[in-house]
Amino acid sequence: MRPSLSRIAVALFISALAFSLGSCATTPAEPARDTGTAAFDVGHWPRTFTDSMQNTVRIPAKPERIVSTSVGLTGSLLALDAPVIASATAPEGPGADRDGFFKHWADVASARKVDPLYEVGKFDLEEITEQKPDLIIVAATGADSELGKIGALRKIAPTIVLDYADKDWNELSKLLGEATGTEDKAQQNTAAVAERISTLRAKLSIPSGTTASLISYAARGTSPIAKAAGPYAQLLSGLGFTMVSTPKQFDTSTQPREDFSFVSYQDLPAALTGDATFLLAANKKTAMEFTADESLAQLPSVQSGSVFPLSAPHLLDYYAAQEILDYFEHDFPELSSSELE
Repeated sequence: MRPSLSRIAVALFISALAFSLGSCATTPAEPARDTGTAAFDVGHWPRTFTDSMQNTVRIPAKPERIVSTSVGLTGSLLALDAPVIASATAPEGPGADRDGFFKHWADVASARKVDPLYEVGKFDLEEITEQKPDLIIVAATGADSELGKIGALRKIAPTIVLDYADKDWNELSKLLGEATGTEDKAQQNTAAVAERISTLRAKLSIPSGTTASLISYAARGTSPIAKAAGPYAQLLSGLGFTMVSTPKQFDTSTQPREDFSFVSYQDLPAALTGDATFLLAANKKTAMEFTADESLAQLPSVQSGSVFPLSAPHLLDYYAAQEILDYFEHDFPELSSSELE
């Protein structure tokens, strides 16, 4: 990967869990944000939406032409069947296709003829204007955030800002549903995933007390490890695992986070204590590199052969959740008590 693309990928992960890891320690303090609320009667317009920056935005009618300036939010919009006509894109790479759409929802975007706008970091106001949107979506943080362009965007159409780094996919889906008139679909998606988790938990029968760690492994570098309260950890907990959080003394993050801890390479042996280790945004090659790392040879999961790669991206949305559940339904090797002794 070229250095410029690598920097973009790093920033995307740090602020929005979109691609890879990065320097959380250098992230500046951010203004206080609310979670976002909407005042409306179901099926009626206009609606008043208070976004994550506490801006009150009037949405006069149910949107029919939505432009997403955040590739990190586009998947959540598509999962709601919201009328997304164009989206900012990511650099082509392991997580994104040639159009710059994240691979776990790229097929949906292509089928719905979503236009690629511009690559992250190359904001193009003229391109957005030509789309004639009636609603514009902006990320509050991350490399795909266009927060500094809000004034210009609001001259084109109602513009709302949402932070996808401080809430789980269900909450984000609910808010986007309220803003776009797809609240019923948001409820359906949440219920569908919850039901599937419940069904799989019974089928998997993970031995009681089985602990697990989830990491985006960066060989020799700083690696993000999921906290027990984070969205990925909650999903795995729903399947029957007891998620292990990183001891605070090993977390190098300088700002409070509920999703991931950032742990230096030398502290990984003390942080990854789960019976099983799941590798995020990984494949079999990544798993082989992890288990071959001499510094990690004594990890319980390496010793028992319980290291499992998940191809899902860092940002958990409806599509990523389904991808992980597909893995557990079709490809996950069952654990037994003997394997964990």
